[in-house]
Parts: sequence; structure tokens; C-alpha cells
Amino acid sequence: MQTRTLGHTGPAVSVLGLGAMGMSGAYGAADREESVATVRAAVKAGVTLIDTGDFYGMGHNELLLAEALRGRDRDSYRLSVKFGMLRGPGSEFAGPDNRPEAVKNFLAYSLTRLGTDHIDIYRPARLDPAVPIEETVGAIKEMIDAGHVRHLGLSEVDAATIRRAHAVHPVADLQIEYSLISRAAEADILPTLRELGIGLTAYGVLGRGLISGHWSAGHTAGPGDSRGFSPRFSSGNVEHNLTLVEALRQVAEAKGCTVAQLAIAWVAAQGEDIVPLVGARTRDRLAEAMPAAELDLTAADLAEIEKAVPSGAARGDRYPSAFMAGLGVGN
Repeated sequence: MQTRTLGHTGPAVSVLGLGAMGMSGAYGAADREESVATVRAAVKAGVTLIDTGDFYGMGHNELLLAEALRGRDRDSYRLSVKFGMLRGPGSEFAGPDNRPEAVKNFLAYSLTRLGTDHIDIYRPARLDPAVPIEETVGAIKEMIDAGHVRHLGLSEVDAATIRRAHAVHPVADLQIEYSLISRAAEADILPTLRELGIGLTAYGVLGRGLISGHWSAGHTAGPGDSRGFSPRFSSGNVEHNLTLVEALRQVAEAKGCTVAQLAIAWVAAQGEDIVPLVGARTRDRLAEAMPAAELDLTAADLAEIEKAVPSGAARGDRYPSAFMAGLGVGN
């Protein structure tokens, strides 16, 4: 698989990464055996970037990855870990905690659960309004200097925060939702990243399955599936959004690929500094996604995709209103 380097200071990683969140209940029940097999299949296929969060399933995701990666050469893959989101025993979110002492505490638990001596890219999941970003980054820098972390990452913050963090320690990459239906990063975020030499890892490249080509009108989210609370999947919005998918399907069929492959390839085509994260939960979905890494989109292809799904065409916010307030950019 081709590789890309995350910014001027980050590691070289596969052109597609694996996002593991869905393996820990975010979209309803997941089969552990299949999840482990999917991680192993991804690594076998050449995926070297694996993204997780210590709050995904309250540690479940890190333990799952430890099992799936056990016995593999630690230098053969890169672990990207988000931290700082407090959870309750009922899985409710209780806000961010990015205090320096919390950074070190969260890191200690992640290292133990993952069974490793270092995290390749460590990032606060959301900005903590009660803690200056300089203090959070300063604590991560201490952990880099101590060898527990290799690179600093950020997630879902605005351009001003990126600049402030980068002034304390070089930022390897920003993780942010970026897809055909979530393009807010194009206005200020991407230009700032490129000015500073920071990479972008894009999550939600299939809109949580909405633009995968597999979601259909009338389909409802099952128990524990967070999409049941997503404005883009709500009645009235989802029907409109699926018309965009059908327009995209026509482009995909003309190109000889699936809707999902086209949507992933579009993200990768937006720049050599962008690495899409594929949130496959099964080997079948992974097998469908992987050819996107080799899909060459011409200028004519990109123009047709833009006509099918113009910027800002989707209806509904990408998160419920309570979560939107904590983001550095909008939809």
C-alpha cells in the first residue's frame, strides 16, 4: 500500500488508516471475534495507522486492539490515541478533562491496556475550555521527551488553537471529520494546516455509513447505535441525504467502483497531506474499502462528484447540538 507522511514532523503511514471506534459499540453491538479478525486483515493488507480512543467502550477498544495486535512487530504499525473524554457507568459523556495531570493519568492507562511502551500519536479528543491548550500540549511534550509518546496530534479544534498548540510543540496531524458531506475544514483549517506543515487524518469519510451506499430509506438505527441521535439520519434529513448518495452512485457506476470506494478516494484525492480513516467493523467492509487506495480520480471524475454532492448539500448537523458546541468547526 502507498504511504503518506503526516505533516513535516509526523510518521509515514499507509494512505488509508483503520478507525476502530465502531468495534466498541458506537454503532450498536459488534462481534469481537470479527473485530479482531478485521484488525488483523487490515494490517495484513498493509494498513499501518490504527486509530482509537481511550473512551471508546471505556477501554474496550484498546483492549481489543491489544489482542488483535499481540505478537506483531511494534514498529510495523502506528497507534493514534485520543484521550480526555470523561464517561459515566451508563456510558454518558461528562465533558473533557485535559489537565496536565489527567493527560499523564490517561496515558498510563492506555499504555497498559494496549500492552505497549509508547503511543505513536497522542491527542486530546476535544478542546477543554477550562484548560489552556498550552498546558495540555506541554504535558504531552513531557511525555514525548520521556519516550512514552512519539508525536503530538490534535482533534476537532479551530485554526487559532492549532497555532497555539504548534507554538509549544510541533503538531504532526489534526484529526477532524472530513467527507463529501462534511467539508467545513476546507475554509480555515486546511489552509492553516498546510501553512504550518501539519497533516490531516480524516474520520467519518463515509458519514458514519450514510454515504457508504449501504444505508437505505426506512432503515433505522438499532439499540446502542449512536446514529439514532444523529440529525443527518433523522426523518426528513435522511431522505434528502440519500438522494445525494444516489447521485453519487451514478458516478461510481460509471467509474466501475462502489459508492464507498468513490467517497473514500475523494477524500484521499484532496491532498497528499490527508489520510482517510476507514471505520470498517467487518472484513467484508474492509475488503470493499481497500481498493479505494488505488482508485485514481481524474479532474473530470472530481467534477462529476462535485456536481453529485456539492459542498454544503447535506441536511442536518453532523452531531447532536450538545456535541456541536464543543467542535472547532461546523459541518
